Amino acid sequence: MKKSMLAVAVVAGSVVLAGAVQAGSCGSCSSSAAKKSAKQDVVDTAVAAGSFNTLVAAVKAAGLADTLKGAGPFTVFAPTDEAFGKLPAGTVESLLKPENLAKLQGILKYHVVAGKVTAEQASKLTSAATVQGSNIRIEAKEGSVKINEATVVKADVEASNGVIHVIDQVILPPVS
Repeated sequence: MKKSMLAVAVVAGSVVLAGAVQAGSCGSCSSSAAKKSAKQDVVDTAVAAGSFNTLVAAVKAAGLADTLKGAGPFTVFAPTDEAFGKLPAGTVESLLKPENLAKLQGILKYHVVAGKVTAEQASKLTSAATVQGSNIRIEAKEGSVKINEATVVKADVEASNGVIHVIDQVILPPVS
């Protein structure tokens, strides 16, 4: 249950950056899933990869799956199940409660940027506006790309309606 809640939080917001990250550095991401993904939307691509169960569950719980299956394009910074596992105990469960729906949606939307931003394009940026409304920081240096504190571990996973950049942490929007 904990991982599925974390996945929900991660999926909503995990779509936008990559950069000078070596392809294939995400051991949990299937290369056959990446090849098939160009014919699948970002949600189905995440499902096929098998390492985004928590994110997908969170996206569905937040009511955002249909949106992310839409025309897009979207850039999703997608945390893996392992990334969700780094959250404090009980975080995912709490976010999945109906009274926390708006918070969950905000976290997930913070992982998504409108438009298709490739790793090459992202590596030239210092920030990007998320669908949630706040900016994420982008830092490319010494062969890696960071989105806030998260590191992009696999970039440019193509989907029919955008691109996914795999990150090693769930990123949280600024508290207002």
